[in-house]
Amino acid sequence: MLSLVGEVIGTEEFPATAAGYRDLLGWARASGTVRRAGVEGTGSFGAALPRHLPTQNVAVFDVNRFDRADRRRRGKSDPLDAENAARAVLSGRARAQAKAGDGPVEIARI
Repeated sequence: MLSLVGEVIGTEEFPATAAGYRDLLGWARASGTVRRAGVEGTGSFGAALPRHLPTQNVAVFDVNRFDRADRRRRGKSDPLDAENAARAVLSGRARAQAKAGDGPVEIARI
């Protein structure tokens, strides 16, 4: 979690469950108002969290996977990935709002 000026307020891990999502918001809201969140993989493995957060008045932005060369240099780390996602939202680099998953789906047959 970052402050409005980009200071790391804290890091924590939560299970990818309904209870984990509630705990995540409770933890984040203990430090102030939560308005936006960045989530990587909102269309696949990370789909449940961006569907839950808008029900709690948190805008969710889809964050692209980060540069592989940078990940090799700095290493793979969930806290680092979370910080990068938060920085992408804070800087405006992440602009695409995550899909709600409740609209029509188009399938192309090849």
